[in-house]
Amino acid sequence: MRLYHVSKSYMAGQYALHDVSLEVRRGEFVFLTGPSGAGKTTLMELIFAAEQPSEGQILVLGRNVARIGAGAIPALRRRVGVVFQDFKLLQDRTVEENVRLALDVIGTPRREARARVFQMLKSVGLQHRRFHHPLSLSGGEQQRVALARALVNEPEILLADEPTGNLDPELTIEIMDLIVSASTRGTTVIVATHDHGLIDRYGKRVLRLENGRVVEDHPAASSSIGASA
Repeated sequence: MRLYHVSKSYMAGQYALHDVSLEVRRGEFVFLTGPSGAGKTTLMELIFAAEQPSEGQILVLGRNVARIGAGAIPALRRRVGVVFQDFKLLQDRTVEENVRLALDVIGTPRREARARVFQMLKSVGLQHRRFHHPLSLSGGEQQRVALARALVNEPEILLADEPTGNLDPELTIEIMDLIVSASTRGTTVIVATHDHGLIDRYGKRVLRLENGRVVEDHPAASSSIGASA
């Protein structure tokens, strides 16, 4: 994944991101930090093609997201798992159905999909809630469902915006360990967080944004990364 001089402006002269250039290698785990309004969510939305850059180029999984046609976006998104702060769960679907969506869109056979969903829900401690609807869950439980949905398809890239923001400390570590485990299997992971305790605990690369610019780029304590994602 590479960004070349990427800017995003919603109003003339006001930038959510300004002249950002960076590279994230395949299988790399990156913490994205910085104050509220620094541009973390905007950066993730650009990678996910939820927004288009005002300037610059973005290469994701071999595609130029800045020039990608609308018809090609769904295929790209099938290779990217996303956990945003508002969960985006479908309230009229059960937990199992919400997680299974990622498998349904690629035509996974129903029996296989249900087995994979059960195992993923088990890994986040929610297999007993699989027939419940999101509104009956706590915020932390909804967050875990969103993570399960993002991971069940074994995406090539995982984007997580404050994925542990509503969780207690013990569950926070369990969820982060799951995310780190995904990166050890080759998934490229970007996690936006304000939690410096997590950043210190895992010793991964840290990108710090301020006012839409990358102001710090600290390498991981140890690294074994491959080609650019």
